[in-house]
Amino acid sequence: MTFAGLSPRPFARITAAAAAAVLLMAGCTQDDVGPDRSTGSASDGGGATQHAPAGEADLPLTEIGTSAAQDLGTDPATDPAYAEYYEQSVQWGECEDVANPDAECGTITVPLAWNDPSAGDIEIAVARIAATGEATGSLVVNPGGPGASGVNFLESAPYLISPEVSSSYDLVGFDPRGVARSAGIECLSDEETDEYRSVTAEAGTPEADQLAEEWNTRLADACEQNSGDVLAYLDTYSAARDMDVLRAALDSEQLDYLGYSYGTYLGATYADLYADRVGKFVLDGAMDPTITMDELSAGQAEGFEQATEAFLQDCLDSADSCPFSGDPAAAKDELISFFESVDDEPLETDDPQRPLTGALARSAVMSMLYSDQSWTEGREALTAAMEGDGQPLLAIADRSAERLPDGTYRTNSTYAITAVNCLDHPGIADEQWQDQEAERLAEEFPTFGPTMGNDNSPCAQWPEPALREPAPIAAEGAGPIVVIGTTGDPATPYKWAESLADQLDSASLLTFEGNGHTAYGRSGGCIEEQVDAYLLEDTVPEDGLTC
Repeated sequence: MTFAGLSPRPFARITAAAAAAVLLMAGCTQDDVGPDRSTGSASDGGGATQHAPAGEADLPLTEIGTSAAQDLGTDPATDPAYAEYYEQSVQWGECEDVANPDAECGTITVPLAWNDPSAGDIEIAVARIAATGEATGSLVVNPGGPGASGVNFLESAPYLISPEVSSSYDLVGFDPRGVARSAGIECLSDEETDEYRSVTAEAGTPEADQLAEEWNTRLADACEQNSGDVLAYLDTYSAARDMDVLRAALDSEQLDYLGYSYGTYLGATYADLYADRVGKFVLDGAMDPTITMDELSAGQAEGFEQATEAFLQDCLDSADSCPFSGDPAAAKDELISFFESVDDEPLETDDPQRPLTGALARSAVMSMLYSDQSWTEGREALTAAMEGDGQPLLAIADRSAERLPDGTYRTNSTYAITAVNCLDHPGIADEQWQDQEAERLAEEFPTFGPTMGNDNSPCAQWPEPALREPAPIAAEGAGPIVVIGTTGDPATPYKWAESLADQLDSASLLTFEGNGHTAYGRSGGCIEEQVDAYLLEDTVPEDGLTC
């Protein structure tokens, strides 16, 4: 999951056999989709307050445990029990596997279990690109996921973050706990991951249900066997606590932060825990912390349906190179028919052992929808596939999953997303409701909806329960926070940005009228100008400004 705009960053892996535990988060906020929730906020430094669901028809949530990092009863930064963590500084040195010669790498140490510092430590990998001018501070960035590597993100950062910001800030990325270099979880082998990504069956059939259960059990067992000692401690409360140690290690009194997608959820969680330490905060492609896993899936099903329609309209407007015909509705029918044909008969690729299955074809098209800058490539790949060559779509699917040409995977993002999402987002426990919701998504959003019902989510077999109830985040007492939403964002629908901006006490909402996931670094100027003025000149954007 590298950053959108260069290499598509899928929010979650989609197959017809089993929808990935989409997190982050995707959901919608319609009243008829999930439970209503009470309001509230977290306390400064000590932890957040849980809120019981009071849902429509009193639908129960799945089991919810207790996060080891949510309610500590004290501020770790001033508690002697945590002094050794807060007294660290990063020892910067050469990076071994980051394709940016300007990057420097190091580590910080944090407690595995934040409520028990004696239970052992883990190392968090960090990297920075020093300011090209006089540094005014450090800007910590998170590229999303969950499961995306913030260390690897520094390879893309120069193309996305303006030269003016890069001149004034050291850009700092980190791999959150459980991700890649930071006690990264290990689950299936590379060969098994290839198989996992390619499994295809007709959604809603007994065969699909059986495959989903088999693979979800296989995945959960492998993750528990190889990384069971850390699985319970990969929630976003824990990652936010780690980020405060990073702030201290950077010798910053306040945290300046740019978070994309899941990074907005991480950032908002940090702001709720440590409101007085919020510096310049930009949350782009915002998540809504009040939604369940089911609302997350429903929101993405709708968002990707709308993105598909926008892509097909653009394709038809480029008639000389579009493999579809007729109006957008007819083109969508053709696309769905293409997916179904590949379900039945996978396409040949350059690798005889890896044909393009329906699952891989859907993953490729979904990842292409993250950026309208990828639409031309997607159009060409679909043209090739509809003529019998599956290689271009397979290449897109592999790139989105960070699969390298030698068959290895650069990071563990395929599994880290599940590990974090299952802890952060409970779903509805009612099986009958789940079946009905899966039918609704398949009917209303026929392109990807059939694969996005949560009745076969990996979380059903996950070895650890969810640790957090959906609840609003206010971050009372925090300084100005900039929330950005894109009207045509398929992965984090615009309504989520509106919701988060309403929840936060000090938020300004910036709106980018466009297609694709997130805005800063790809909007063409307006969003960048507003964000840069905020980061560099303390000029808070006007709430409600639309570009």
